[in-house]
Amino acid sequence: MLIKRTFMIYFRDKQNIIFSLSAVFVMIGMYIFFLGSAQEAFLRQVFGLDPSIDIGSVMTSVVFAGMIASTSVTSGMIGLFIFFYDKTRAAKDFLTTPVSRRKLMLSYVAGSALIGFLMTMVLAAVCLAYLALNGHILSAQNLIKLIFTALLTAACANSLIFLISAIAKTEEAYGSLCSVVATIIGFMMGVYIPIGNFPEAVQMVLRMFPLSHAASMFRQIMADDALYTIFANSTATSQELLEFRLFFGIAFQYGNYISTFWFSAMVMAVTTIVLYSLSLIIASKSKYKVT
Repeated sequence: MLIKRTFMIYFRDKQNIIFSLSAVFVMIGMYIFFLGSAQEAFLRQVFGLDPSIDIGSVMTSVVFAGMIASTSVTSGMIGLFIFFYDKTRAAKDFLTTPVSRRKLMLSYVAGSALIGFLMTMVLAAVCLAYLALNGHILSAQNLIKLIFTALLTAACANSLIFLISAIAKTEEAYGSLCSVVATIIGFMMGVYIPIGNFPEAVQMVLRMFPLSHAASMFRQIMADDALYTIFANSTATSQELLEFRLFFGIAFQYGNYISTFWFSAMVMAVTTIVLYSLSLIIASKSKYKVT
């Protein structure tokens, strides 16, 4: 019932849904109508790809993957506003009920994580439909991996936002922190600018940011198959293929190690556990205690 309440509050206000997806749809429009052709021309020049080779589906998949990963964060932030509202206004009412504090806290976490997952899947469906109309269809195996990645991303993003809500002392502080996160998340996910365009110091920070691995996982699912096919039919070398994947954040390099799908999944799973633990410790010491 408590999780259902979180859902009802979130979806009752249509502005929540609009806010969660509006920025993403603006980014999609900008890419399709303005940025896509310029990026394709740039890549053909840098990697020496033949003009007859169609790289549009790969480029679109790379950008869409970053947007899908970003949605877990933006929708989760709005979902946890409900927790913060209750924390500052309705806490006394809940504390007089027989519901345990731990159960109450977990309902916010589970509810907002499920909201993040649902909104992520909605956007993923829109992106996949667009790609399918352009001849790029995911295999059944990749669809299963996409659902798994969406679940893991929603949990990891939710753990980060839950930590922010536990640290924030006022609703205004929480809103300000969320605004900062929402502003920079597109850059962190490599949506606006490919990761390879940043200075090396910034790239190192992005590689260490756990949710960057979410974008990497989505990109491997959505772009890798088409990318390997394109490079197999070109004169590009395996080293150039690797440089392409690293440039766009499809994979990350740590010394001589190149990240894989399951390595990124492990990073996100460990991060989720650590951040949830920290959040519960901080929340248990706040005025709205977990017992």
